[in-house]
Amino acid sequence: MTLHPALAAVRLGVRRVLAQVEPGGTVLVACSGGADSLALLSGAVFEGRKMSVRVVGATVDHGLQHGSAERAAAVVQQMAALGAAETVSSRVDVPQSSGHGPEAAARRARYAVLEQMATHFEASLVLLGHTRDDQAETVLLGLTRGSGGRAVAGMRRGFDVFARPLLDVARADTSAACDAEGITVWSDPHNDDPRFTRVRVRHTVLPVLEAELGPGVAVALARTAELLRPDMEYLDELAESAYAELVTPTGATPTGIGLPVPGLAGLVGPLRSRVLRLAALEAGSPSSELFWEHVVAMERLVTDWHGQKWIDLPGHVRLVRREHQLVFESASGHDLS
Repeated sequence: MTLHPALAAVRLGVRRVLAQVEPGGTVLVACSGGADSLALLSGAVFEGRKMSVRVVGATVDHGLQHGSAERAAAVVQQMAALGAAETVSSRVDVPQSSGHGPEAAARRARYAVLEQMATHFEASLVLLGHTRDDQAETVLLGLTRGSGGRAVAGMRRGFDVFARPLLDVARADTSAACDAEGITVWSDPHNDDPRFTRVRVRHTVLPVLEAELGPGVAVALARTAELLRPDMEYLDELAESAYAELVTPTGATPTGIGLPVPGLAGLVGPLRSRVLRLAALEAGSPSSELFWEHVVAMERLVTDWHGQKWIDLPGHVRLVRREHQLVFESASGHDLS
């Protein structure tokens, strides 16, 4: 009997990632009850049995919708029915005034609890159900926001304990895979709520681009990320090495971060901007609030200095030029620690 092409695509993506796991090892599969994560869980159970990998199904209740606890309980039952060796669920509190949007705040809370679950079950990987369409949306959002190469490079295939086996699989294929296996999927109403930018990109912007430019736009956007990411990672590695060589403790603020101006001036622009960004993050500026204009302002203290003494950065961080050194310190007068 011929395997449905959508099932084959899902299982191939999962198989490639599970090849990293030692026989007898454990992986955690994050599951919301939607087509993407259920197809991923089913594929992981199927491939895991062949590769002697134990699969734990995990769902996270963000508490953002009425009936979310009942929905989480239903997902737990469904994960068990699909063959997960164990199941786990957790309720998280999503801060409403964290300085992040609701999507970003929920994501941060979800990833934090998934890491805790992975530690509890001694899982070597946490599998996430992002698809090629999710990647295309991420790239398009990065382009429209002018967020630079790091954002246009899209989502990583893996980071820390997380892995994304389905980045080469279309969203239509995860849905078709569930249909082929008779799996009932849940449609999250947030995925159709036009208040969210990503939803508008998914249901309005990308369809218009496909209609006006021809089919294959999503594939091309995802391929752009695939081509760009190795370059970005290489530059980031060079920047981390340069930062490690340049960073010095400062006498005025023992917990601050000092960088020598001559050393920064000797770096090529793409490395210098990355080193300054790394230092700002290390000093406490939130990544989600540190924008390109902040990096440009930091660079001017090196390349276009005409007496300006400091700039204020997100997270109550101040960058001060003192003769031949840039010092990141607390704008509130307290140690950065």
